[in-house]
Amino acid sequence: MNNYFFKKKYFLTWFLVPFFIFISLWSFAQEEIIDKKEILLLNRAIEILATEGVNQMYNFDFVRAEQRFQYLKQLYPEHPLAYFLMGLGYWWRIMVNTDNQEYDDIFLAYMDSSLTFAHRLYNQNKNNPEASFFLSAAYGFKGRLYAERKQWTKAALAGNNALAYLKHGKQYSDLSPEFKFGDALYNYYSVWIPKNYPSLRPLMLFFKKGNKELGLQLLHEVANNSFYTRTEAQYFLMRIYHVEEEMPEKALPIAEYLSRTFPNNPFFQRYYAAMCFSQSQFAEAERVARHILEKIETGTRYYEEVSGRYACYILAYIYRYQKNDRANAKLYYTRAMNYAEQIKAYDSGYYHSSLMSLARIAKEEKDFETAKQFYEKAKKYVEKKGNYRKEIDDFLKEYKKNAKNAKKVRK
Repeated sequence: MNNYFFKKKYFLTWFLVPFFIFISLWSFAQEEIIDKKEILLLNRAIEILATEGVNQMYNFDFVRAEQRFQYLKQLYPEHPLAYFLMGLGYWWRIMVNTDNQEYDDIFLAYMDSSLTFAHRLYNQNKNNPEASFFLSAAYGFKGRLYAERKQWTKAALAGNNALAYLKHGKQYSDLSPEFKFGDALYNYYSVWIPKNYPSLRPLMLFFKKGNKELGLQLLHEVANNSFYTRTEAQYFLMRIYHVEEEMPEKALPIAEYLSRTFPNNPFFQRYYAAMCFSQSQFAEAERVARHILEKIETGTRYYEEVSGRYACYILAYIYRYQKNDRANAKLYYTRAMNYAEQIKAYDSGYYHSSLMSLARIAKEEKDFETAKQFYEKAKKYVEKKGNYRKEIDDFLKEYKKNAKNAKKVRK
C-alpha cells in the first residue's frame, strides 16, 4: 500500500530548518547563569497556567488558549513567552493546510514581538537561557514558514540568525527537561541528516557530531517530563519513528495518544488515521476517518479539504477492498477527488489514486467512456515514469483502437 501522507520529499522544508530551532538549548555556558528565580520557564505557577493554554492550543481551542496567553502577557508584558505562544497557535493553524497563507502575517508579527523582547533579555545577560531559547525558536519558526513559501533567502537569513545564538560550553540541561529538547534534536539529526543527505555532509562538518541513540533517549525524557515542549517532543518522536527510523510500531502508540488527547486537532487526527491505514488497522482508520468527516460536515473550524481528502480516500479504499461495496467506494473516491481539486492539490498521491480507482471501477462496469475521462485526467498529473503511466497509456491506446474499429463497422 502506497504511503502518500508520509513522503520524505518535504524533509528539507520541515526538518532541516527547524533542526536548528532548539540547538541553542543544548549547550549553555554554566558560568554567569542568571538566578533560577528569574527564569520564567521555571516558574511552576506560570508553568501550570501556560501548560493549560498550550493544551487548549494543541486541541485547536484557540479562543480559550489566547485568553490564557493574554493573561501571561498582562503579567509579563516585556517577556517573549506570551508572544511566542500566541505565534505558535498561528503556526498550528498554518499546519492544517500549509498552502493557506491567511495566517502568515499575524504569525510573523507575534514571532517578531517575541524576538524583540528576547533580544532585550539577551542584551541584559548573554548567558540567559530563556533569551537564547526564544531567539533560536522564533527565528527557527520564521525560517520554517519562509521555507514553506519558498522564500529561500529569508529562510536562510532566519536560520543563520538562529545559529548566531548557539552557545558553546557544557550542556546546561539540569535546569529543566525543557532545555533537553534542543539537545535531543541536535544529537539525532546531526547524525541522520548527513547519512541520508550526502550533499549536506560538508555543511555538517561545521557541527559537533551527535549521538542518535542519545537523541531519542532525551526526546523520550522531554516527551514524558516537560511542560512547554512535551507535545512538540511527542510530535517529533512520532515522525522520527515512523518516517526516519521506519518503525511504525513505535510511532503508532504516540499517534494514538495525540489523536485521543487532542480530538479537535485535525492534523493529529488525519496523521493517526493515515498511520492506522498504512498499518492495515482498517477498523480504527475507519473510525477516525468518520470522525474527521463528521467534524467537516458539522462545520467545525479548521477541518477542511486536506483532512477531508485523507478521510474520504481511506473510506473509499475500505469500501472497495474490505467491504466489497463498489457504490460507496465510488462515492468516497469522488469526494476525495473533489476535495483535492478544491485546493488544487493535483500532485497529491491520494488524488492520483482516486482518479485511477474511479477509472478502474468504470472499466469494471464496462463504462469505457467514463473510464477514458478519468484516465485522461490522471494522465495530466501523474509522473511520466510513474507506476500508473503504463496502465493509462495502455487503456487509452486500446480505447482509441476500439473506437476506430467501431467506426469502421458502422461504415
